[in-house]
Amino acid sequence: MMATGNYTDLTLYRRLWRQSRPYRLHIGGLFLLGLLSTPLALLAPLPLKIAVDSVIGSHPVPRFLDSLLPAAASQSKTAMLALAVGLLVAIVLLSQLQALGISLLRTYTGEKLVLNFRAHLFRHVQFLSLSYHDSRGSTDSTYRIQYDAPSIQWITIDGLIPFTTAGFALAGMIWVTARIDLQLALVALVISPILLLVSRAYGPRLRSKWHEVYKLQSSAMSVVQEVVAAVRVVKAFGQEDREQKRFMHHAHEGLWARLRVAIDEGGFGLLVGLITAVGTATVLLIGTRHVQSGVLTLGELLLVMTYLSQLFGPLQTLSSMAAHLQSSLASAERAFSLLDEAPDVAERQNASPISRAAGAVSFQNVSFTYDQHHPVLHDISFEIGPGTRVGIMGATGAGKTTLVGLLTRFYDPTEGRILLDAADLRDYRLADLRQQFAIVLQEPVLFSTSIAENIAYARPSAGHQDIVAAAKAANAHEFIVGLPQGYETRVGERGMRLSGGERQRISLARAFLKDAPILILDEPTSSVDVRTEAAILEAMERLMNGRTTFVIAHRLTTLKNCDTLLAIEDGRLVDRKAAVSEAASAGTVS
Repeated sequence: MMATGNYTDLTLYRRLWRQSRPYRLHIGGLFLLGLLSTPLALLAPLPLKIAVDSVIGSHPVPRFLDSLLPAAASQSKTAMLALAVGLLVAIVLLSQLQALGISLLRTYTGEKLVLNFRAHLFRHVQFLSLSYHDSRGSTDSTYRIQYDAPSIQWITIDGLIPFTTAGFALAGMIWVTARIDLQLALVALVISPILLLVSRAYGPRLRSKWHEVYKLQSSAMSVVQEVVAAVRVVKAFGQEDREQKRFMHHAHEGLWARLRVAIDEGGFGLLVGLITAVGTATVLLIGTRHVQSGVLTLGELLLVMTYLSQLFGPLQTLSSMAAHLQSSLASAERAFSLLDEAPDVAERQNASPISRAAGAVSFQNVSFTYDQHHPVLHDISFEIGPGTRVGIMGATGAGKTTLVGLLTRFYDPTEGRILLDAADLRDYRLADLRQQFAIVLQEPVLFSTSIAENIAYARPSAGHQDIVAAAKAANAHEFIVGLPQGYETRVGERGMRLSGGERQRISLARAFLKDAPILILDEPTSSVDVRTEAAILEAMERLMNGRTTFVIAHRLTTLKNCDTLLAIEDGRLVDRKAAVSEAASAGTVS
């Protein structure tokens, strides 16, 4: 059966099995424990039959029990009553032990499956190209990792295992019922294909609606994440009520989509209940006639009716799971579609390693476009030697940041090529290539850990002395030791417990610690005051010494010590001298 998305059900099941293969022994154990429910269910009504037919009535006990009991016990009603009571207690005890074993193994296996799947998704998302994240945003990936990944547990543990064991229970119930009364078994058996047809008819419709629900829920979540990240702007403009309305709009759309699914699932459940009720009524009618005609004893009828309730239980389980499974399959489809997103920037087979680059860079007729309608760079060509300081200037949106993004292979050129030490960037191992660059951004990115951990992010194995040395080189040591916990001070989410200048100096310290041969400074002083800028410029001068450096800046003070300038206008290199002269007369590079 085709799924409503890009995957067939069979494809999804195969991929889920491959994903869960490390835990196949755990799943096998759950399956075997689940199979124990069939004999326990078959034994459950037996004490009642013995009490009705052999204690209250005068019918003999079932043959398999009669062969196991002493002759005297078979003739004693007291012994038969004790047997019925003992069987009842034993069956309940075994059932509870089986349920406990399933619960413990199910919890352990399910959590491990979900953790492994989430880790797989999380790792893949980190390797996806920036163009993917730019176009999709972070919330969609977050939602799939957090809320769609558990589908592997819902399907493998909570779905397929009960589904399979219910099938065995169904077969067992029909076999036992047929041995008692073949006609009643045939009536019960007729219900199965009807329920199967109903579930197949509802499946694709439910899958499609669950896709809509998850998409709308992800949209509402994106509003929350966006507003929380920009809460200062929201407060500054007094737009709390507006954002609340925007969230409620998306949330209400998700609510109504969920209600539409509930209506469809309710209609499906109503049909299943009606079909099983008709089957039960038919068996009761025929069974009563058979008791009246002497074909069945009252105890046998009670046994058949008990089996019938247990027979229709698995049938309802199979049918309802076929419906609920659509929700999980929709989630699995979304998770696997994320895994199937191929990075735009891929590493070539047999890529060359690189330990430390000399730093010679050459752009040869490089053009880049995010899509056919948004060209960014046009036919860029230049060449610089190792240790050169390159200033890059241009208006906002001219393509300056994209230029250095190509250098670090955040993107690949649409046309042309970029060489590092006379070799195409695409010929190097990606991890090795990015080790050649230290980057300081306009808005420094810090993690909600300690200052020491943020500096050491460039080199996690660095010792405390190395961290302190890097902080001193970045003119950050003085303010760090003045904090209550010094280097162990937690910086808060995105480093918001620190000032902009302090965050930038920690970012510079991170670059010092990495000690990469090529340095990229993307407007590092644009958001700080003049005094802080002086301290940062002094640190930058030390950092640039002996390194190939690309500096993007709007202030001439930042570019005054550069060896060469690249002026970019509308994605093209323009006459550098004219641009510099114009910038000098204005006092800034624009």
